[in-house]
Amino acid sequence: MQRKILTSFVLFSCFSFLQASTIELQSPDSHIKLTVTYGQFIRYNISIDGEEIMKDSHASMNLSPLSNIPLSNPKVKKYKTRNETIDSPFYRVPSFDISYNSCIIEHTGNMSIEFRVYNEGVSYRFLTHDTKKSEYYVTDEHCEYNFTHDYISYIPYSTNPKNPMTMAFQSTYDTNKLSIQPQDNLGYLPLTLDCSTDAFPELKLTIMESDVESYPCMFIKPYGTSVNGVFSNYPKSFDYYSWRYQKYVTERESYLSRCKGDRSFPWRVISVSYSDIEMPMNNMVYALASDNRIGDTSWIRPGKVAWDWWNDWGLTNVDFEAGINMPTYKHYIDFASKYGLEYVILDEGWYSPKSGDMLTTIEDIDLPELVRYASTKKVKLILWTVFNVLDKDLDSACKKYSDMGIAGFKVDFLDRNDQESVEMVYRIAECCARYHLLLDLHGIYPPTGINRTYPNVLNFESVFGMEEVKWTEPNSKDMPLYDVTFPFIRLQCGPVDFTPGGMRNATKKDYMPIYNNPMTMGTRCHQMAMYVVHDSPLTMLADTPSAYEQDPTFTSYLSDIPVVYDETRMLSGKLGKYIVKARRKGETWYVAGQTNWDGYELDLPLDFLKPSAHYKATIFLDGKNSHKNGSDYVIKTESVDQSSVLHIKMASGGGFYIKVES
Repeated sequence: MQRKILTSFVLFSCFSFLQASTIELQSPDSHIKLTVTYGQFIRYNISIDGEEIMKDSHASMNLSPLSNIPLSNPKVKKYKTRNETIDSPFYRVPSFDISYNSCIIEHTGNMSIEFRVYNEGVSYRFLTHDTKKSEYYVTDEHCEYNFTHDYISYIPYSTNPKNPMTMAFQSTYDTNKLSIQPQDNLGYLPLTLDCSTDAFPELKLTIMESDVESYPCMFIKPYGTSVNGVFSNYPKSFDYYSWRYQKYVTERESYLSRCKGDRSFPWRVISVSYSDIEMPMNNMVYALASDNRIGDTSWIRPGKVAWDWWNDWGLTNVDFEAGINMPTYKHYIDFASKYGLEYVILDEGWYSPKSGDMLTTIEDIDLPELVRYASTKKVKLILWTVFNVLDKDLDSACKKYSDMGIAGFKVDFLDRNDQESVEMVYRIAECCARYHLLLDLHGIYPPTGINRTYPNVLNFESVFGMEEVKWTEPNSKDMPLYDVTFPFIRLQCGPVDFTPGGMRNATKKDYMPIYNNPMTMGTRCHQMAMYVVHDSPLTMLADTPSAYEQDPTFTSYLSDIPVVYDETRMLSGKLGKYIVKARRKGETWYVAGQTNWDGYELDLPLDFLKPSAHYKATIFLDGKNSHKNGSDYVIKTESVDQSSVLHIKMASGGGFYIKVES
């Protein structure tokens, strides 16, 4: 991976001493000002164009037996400006430019702290040095975010209040002023605050983290107008759930992390977005992650997946009993081949989950034969497994299935984010990369940049995704609202495996949870739009082949949508209301939008097209009767150019999709 870096000393305009123990650091565009006071404590303030948003926020880390920070005689050791071009394979764009001003405050002990200010936000991290490769423990890290007002916040909370650090990170957002957010549970990242000012009425700050390796991820707890970071302690003992041999923690140590030698700790990230449409395009988490460690990425193949679990292996009009067996999977392979899908996933059940033995298939599955059959159809297979089940036989499993021709693993049920679990994720990513196996990570904490470090990690769940509609009671969760909320927040930290594509599309009045034949909330065009709106380099067609075959025209267009692009633009949108995104692959543009249950109308200029060029637009719109039948849609074609403006009407829970080709 190539990186072009220009380094220079920072001028006093962006970095200046206010007094002996205070420094100022500005963003390259001068909108963001970070003020750091250091000495006995490290505290920082953040201002946007002169208006203070955060004040007296405390950052510290305690180590044992090394010296702690803060210490005496702190000094600024390094300060610089950097402009970087970062290659980003399988990301929302193939590369991007980013710049920042930074400084490192060093103490007389073994620690320092680095601050960076980007045009897109602020970050900091701790570093240890001169440790002589000794072992030590992080006993505490204090991450405090003090806001100057009682801002509206969007916080996803743990779904397990009794044991909040054990859960799948699949929650909707509690939206309230910080002071009245729930105090009896833990939230997790990313979380967003609406910090609107007169100058920037859509100003948002989003708290995230990057480069979390050999360290626990952060939970959060709001109090008053502040947010505090909370961390899982290191695991001390484990047990296993009998139904799928999933490991869980039974007792924890008194420390957060154990370390050895000099190291850097995770970046604490506060992104700044001046408008809602900037939010899904923030690149700070990816930019701050460690660089590519696997070298060549040409073997990694993003694509679409025919998937079995969401539709409950629900084939109809076939001459065999559908289930976890050879005829069923050959049918899925035939479907994938017919519509040009790259993959079929064998989800839970191809090995006995209770056994915890993924090296042995059940009697009804002849895996080498399935691989052989799929190869004749130019389709690859991906195998589901549990994190610790793969980890206990890691090298053997990777070698066996790579040699067999398996493309990768969908790994599930980590359900925690302590140091031991994070190390497991990195260990699996590294071993899979050595054997040229891709990864789709489910039941996992939100991404923190490992997809940059190990680009074979193509996708992450950590979202209230489509599986939830199989059991969500009417009016208990508002999925269309969530669908136009999480892309602004969750997509800032990495791609998402929402598992879209449901074909039984329900209005708000008609929706009900059905496990075997699940519905979706909202229209069919709402589902189709997800394939453009989401960053998802490995994405599912979640419904059954039988359902897709009932509408081959729709299925052909759906299968044709790319999963990686040459260019991505946010055209318009409002957090919680609607979103419109345009993406280019070669000379073809793919444009899509979604709305909440309120519906939305907009005029869509096509001014992103090349001047003096003429195009054909194929447009999928909610049908006139989609308010009664969510599956109703219409297709029309128009000749368009750069001056064209399309009037789009999205129904309640609706959406649209447009393919623009020359």
